[in-house]
Amino acid sequence: MQERSGRAMLSLSCVLSGKARQLSLSLMLMLAHAVTACASLPPPGPRQPSQALAEPLATALGKRVAAVQPNPVLSGFRVVTNGADAYAVLTSLADQAQRTLDLQYYLVHNDPSTRALLQHVQSAADRGVRVRLLIDDLHTSDLDEALRRLTEHPRIEVRVYNPLPAGRFSTFTKVVSSLTDLQRINHRMHNKMFVADNALAFTGGRNLGDEYFLFSDKANFVDMDLLVAGPAVQQLSRSFDGYWNSTLAYPVQVLVPNAPPPEAPASAALDAPQPVAPQVSSDATIVAREITPGAPMRLQWANARLLADQPSKVSQGQAAGPDQLMFDDVAALLRSAQREVLVISPYLVPGKPGMAIFEDLRKRGVRVRLLTCGLASTDAPVVHIGYSRYRPRMLSRGIELYELKPQIEGGQRRLGSFGQSQARLHAKALVVDGRYLVVGSMNLDPRSIELNTEIGLLINSPALAADVARLFDDVVQHNTYRVILADNGALQWVDSATNGGGPVREFDDEPQSSPLLRLTLKMLAPFAPEEML
Repeated sequence: MQERSGRAMLSLSCVLSGKARQLSLSLMLMLAHAVTACASLPPPGPRQPSQALAEPLATALGKRVAAVQPNPVLSGFRVVTNGADAYAVLTSLADQAQRTLDLQYYLVHNDPSTRALLQHVQSAADRGVRVRLLIDDLHTSDLDEALRRLTEHPRIEVRVYNPLPAGRFSTFTKVVSSLTDLQRINHRMHNKMFVADNALAFTGGRNLGDEYFLFSDKANFVDMDLLVAGPAVQQLSRSFDGYWNSTLAYPVQVLVPNAPPPEAPASAALDAPQPVAPQVSSDATIVAREITPGAPMRLQWANARLLADQPSKVSQGQAAGPDQLMFDDVAALLRSAQREVLVISPYLVPGKPGMAIFEDLRKRGVRVRLLTCGLASTDAPVVHIGYSRYRPRMLSRGIELYELKPQIEGGQRRLGSFGQSQARLHAKALVVDGRYLVVGSMNLDPRSIELNTEIGLLINSPALAADVARLFDDVVQHNTYRVILADNGALQWVDSATNGGGPVREFDDEPQSSPLLRLTLKMLAPFAPEEML
């Protein structure tokens, strides 16, 4: 199952496409309002506060970073877009860690790639590495017993964030059993990071699962992460500590007090016998090879700052204070633009705040270019309802709008091999004036802005910004439909792959989407309030 950025709960898509996908959290909550529930959170139990490794330079990874760091105030970065490369980086970090591993994720699948990756994490624990694993609780129904068994390892601690205490045998029953606490459970932790020895980190848009690493034969995500070194890693670790020590981070054994005896050996990660690691091609592990001992570590060094929502954003009844919302920083950065803004967001529902920013930018002559999912390439059709409401207005303001095709066609070695699988956009990035780059977990939509906690890094680097801009241009040129307004005011889609020569292919309806899907969304549109998407 794919991530729904906090929206996914039950299968609307099974109605729309005949496949077992999940419906948005918000729509499920609206449908279930009439159900009475009485579950409440148990006491969190005794929890020992802990912090990130205080002396990262004492580890081999820390020493390698220090050896190539040109200035102690600068952080090092590498943009990673190839899913197989991302997987190789994570396994390499787990294998090289000497003291600590901190993992924070919205979604962790119980599938071959995750099981194999967690074998590397567990092997690190076997050699004495302290492991802290923090997962948002929304999608853990099929993981409870396996996560509980992981905690039997003396060096592994697992906590779930913002838990749904009852009905834990399915996501649907978890939500229905928590309906008396709707305001709290509608907020989710969407952060993603993997930190080794507080010296190297990997953070961005990816969760843990086959489709994030190009290992699914059905659908895979176009995603983006950063390999991070230097002070930005310590900033990430401080954020992790804030969530880990939050009152909403529950030890999994409090919610799942007893686990049945494992069928596999006690050392096996997740609920499966010894998993077979997915095959990673040699040309997709360039970054991973560079961070192995003895190899040159090639990073771009720049000033950077962490942008992160505080854990209090999830707490019921607590208003966010100054410097507690990531969107405030993102909005300020957008407003500062003088020449050009590039936005990559798979779930794009700008709302009043976003449209006000975009319209101001256009009035000042700033070029605005947006890359998002097409209807045929989205894993959340309901969110497409909110996005489609803004398309005519954005186009009328001169905003350039591009939608990813459901197949990756050519010129995309950096994205990796999608084969015959469907392509879906999941990367979240922002480039301003060819100098400032933000990569993280935040979408430009109401859920990321108001409900979910998000995290990202703001980097002042023309080189890194240009790198992402080139990728943006390459994807736009080969693998998108550009949406335009026809002379009669109707929407048209132009195939970008034909812009350089030959006949131009134009479409009057959402390309490669079924009439039934379009009709269903049209019927659902009046019942999908924007604030719930």
